Amino acid sequence: MTSAAKRAMLAGLRWTSLRLRLVVVFALVALTAAVSASGIAYWLNREAVLTRTQDAALGDFRQEMQNRAAALPLRPTQNELQKTAEQMAGGGDGYSVLLIGERAKGKPIVGTSDPDSFTLDDVPARLQEAVAQRQDVGAGNSVPYHLYWQRTERRGKPYLVGGTRIIGGGPTGYVFKSLDQERQDLNSLAWSLAIATALALVGSALLAQAAATTVLKPVHRLGEAARRLGEGKLDTRLRVSGTDELAELARTFNKTAESLEKKVADMSAREESSRRFVADMSHELRTPLTALTAVTEVLEDEADSLDPMIAPAVNLVVSETRRLGDLVENLMEVTRFDAGTARLVLDTVDVADQVTACIDARAWLDAVDLDAERGIIALLDPRRLDVILANLIGNALKHGGSPVRVSVRPIDHELLIEVRDHGPGIPEDVLPHVFDRFYKASASRPRSEGSGLGLSIAMENAHIHGGDITAANSADGDGAVFVLRLPRDASSLRDGDGHGGTDPDAVTDPDAVEDVDRGRTDGRGEEGTQ
Repeated sequence: MTSAAKRAMLAGLRWTSLRLRLVVVFALVALTAAVSASGIAYWLNREAVLTRTQDAALGDFRQEMQNRAAALPLRPTQNELQKTAEQMAGGGDGYSVLLIGERAKGKPIVGTSDPDSFTLDDVPARLQEAVAQRQDVGAGNSVPYHLYWQRTERRGKPYLVGGTRIIGGGPTGYVFKSLDQERQDLNSLAWSLAIATALALVGSALLAQAAATTVLKPVHRLGEAARRLGEGKLDTRLRVSGTDELAELARTFNKTAESLEKKVADMSAREESSRRFVADMSHELRTPLTALTAVTEVLEDEADSLDPMIAPAVNLVVSETRRLGDLVENLMEVTRFDAGTARLVLDTVDVADQVTACIDARAWLDAVDLDAERGIIALLDPRRLDVILANLIGNALKHGGSPVRVSVRPIDHELLIEVRDHGPGIPEDVLPHVFDRFYKASASRPRSEGSGLGLSIAMENAHIHGGDITAANSADGDGAVFVLRLPRDASSLRDGDGHGGTDPDAVTDPDAVEDVDRGRTDGRGEEGTQ
């Protein structure tokens, strides 16, 4: 049995399964109906069988009493009663007869057809009292004595006992009829009804299974289609057949999927258009930026010889031109991430040497306290690690508080790099947004020195390695802590370019990093954490 079949079978056996619930409900309904019908049928048949046997025996006994017992003399002898009782039982329907007469006033005599099986002790006392009691003759009662009967048991077997007496004087007669055969017939009927009930239960289970299959198969197909739709397969459609509610549900699903596919396609087209616009704009800006950068470098070299009134403007132009260049490069990097064209160019590096090189290239050695042992080797993209570290450390230096401490620790197959400053920390309402693009912690002061993309780019570079970055305030309330977590071997995530490949659009300038403000309340920055 395949694993899929096992899962399907286990799913069908769960108590929460709709299939099981349908089977149980059908079974309960069928069981209730079958038991009710069988109970009513048994009761009706029981009454019919017993009434038929009872009426036949009592009617025959009444006729024998009129024909034979009534012909006896008023004071019969023992032999006459015995002989008459035997004659009545011999002509009857398998019952015994007991006759009670008087040979003299106050001296009763008894004659029975079968003394071993039927005696006066077998007649219930209440029945004897009812038979002996004389009724008043009137408009509603034409005779003083009636035929009475009662069902009883003796030694675990059912019997019918009836009695009456001759009107106008004569013996009292009792009949004793066994109902054992009728009980056996009724037991056979009960077994037949029980078997019929069991068959009805099995049939209802099979019917429920068929109904569940009929109902649940479209529901299962709908669930599978919804799962595929959730996985992004927007061309998923259901085959529609019939005009019932399930068919209408399938049509609604198809219309919804079609509408969703169209909307996603439109959104993707607009997103692609926007991404292409940003990429094209960034490429187009490179040429004039190159010229501007060359001019600003000349102006910067001549700043000392410029008029003191002009020098501040020249310095502003130089800084803003560099900031614009950084923004264009960052936009290019973001565009590559969004387009999925960013590539890992892996190399085996000593992490401590890589962090030291990042800090040294930006002249941060005096401001950063590094805690990293040499010999921690990792296979990763050195350029992207440099971008991550430059953004995290630069952000801590600009907006945190000294000293900034960078620690490197290997844990199992992962690499943890922690960047901690000793500033006022990050506001709690800003923490969830520190890695958002262009997030402004203060809408009233939208301008800052950075573009608001630095930490976002750092996060994207961590993700492309299969890692992550978390931001939090330190437990002692002294500064913020950024933790970079990377796998020590990113070869499984390397794209098709392979080891040692190149990324022609990569940001190679070590100073082309983004610094972002954390939305401090001390007035040192204007832009929200990115």
